[in-house]
Amino acid sequence: MERSLPPLHVHDACEVCGLDTVVPRIARTAHLVAEGPAMQAALRRAHDFADSDAPVVVLGESGTGKEVVARALHAASPRGARPFVPVNVAALPAELLESELFGHVRGAFTGATAEKEGLFEAADGGTLFLDEIAEMPLVLQAKLLRALEDGEIRRVGDTRAFGVDVRIVCATHRDLAQRVAEGRFREDLYYRLKVLVLRLPPLRERREDVLPLARQFLSAERRPPAGLAPDAERLLLAYAWPGNVRELQNVMRHAAVLARGGEIRPEHLPEELLRPAARAEPPARTLAEVEREHVLRVLEAFGGSQVEAARALGIGRNTLWRKLRAYREGER
Repeated sequence: MERSLPPLHVHDACEVCGLDTVVPRIARTAHLVAEGPAMQAALRRAHDFADSDAPVVVLGESGTGKEVVARALHAASPRGARPFVPVNVAALPAELLESELFGHVRGAFTGATAEKEGLFEAADGGTLFLDEIAEMPLVLQAKLLRALEDGEIRRVGDTRAFGVDVRIVCATHRDLAQRVAEGRFREDLYYRLKVLVLRLPPLRERREDVLPLARQFLSAERRPPAGLAPDAERLLLAYAWPGNVRELQNVMRHAAVLARGGEIRPEHLPEELLRPAARAEPPARTLAEVEREHVLRVLEAFGGSQVEAARALGIGRNTLWRKLRAYREGER
């Protein structure tokens, strides 16, 4: 008989995966909550990855906690005492992102009045977390690939290169294999990064975690409410959570303000949780949507190889190529 796994509890060392469930951050701590099997499996996998120096790609919808898990992975690794340096690739224009990552020398461009250390240097000995990696401009993807392959970087405007010891953990809510097929992500960088892959389930697939997460968020409020009324709990469990854990945190903040220290009741929740349409499960997808998702998942599983993916799907390579072209044209 298969042994049932004990749930993870906040403030405890995880008996399932070995990760510390209290994750340090600069201003406050974050907490890993995994009462259900989907998230427990993801955290066990993260712990398995911790001892390696190989790059990790964390996949998941927006708001699923990709950075928190990346921090937990870093903390459990031999690099845990060294810096964890996060950067949101999508938040910076290309010219500024290059300087942020690699640094620059004085006079490298207008306004560069002094030398600046880049984030690769700041993360030396530790982990550099590249959030929204799929949004990195192609020209910078080439420079990132060189840094990964050689372990060397060069500041903007400098002729000298120097070595850095950095582990790369990156995250995205995009389908990287699809981005490669579209020509928007370098295939060689894709293979260089896609060594270890960690998928985080959306909140709608980990219902067991909704109420424990809600209570955890409430306990962190300056004026914690007395608790959750049964009717409020039912609304939280019925909601589809398109914004995932981040949305749940914001809902709890909203409710805590209105409850004024008392019990949270349905009237304290945002109105979208009260609408029947919002509480329903996500609408059924069309057959074409299901097929598209399956094709792209198989393509990713074979590292973007259309030959291998077509063989696994039982279709010709030309048929697969036409399908991928139709997917790209459908997004324009």
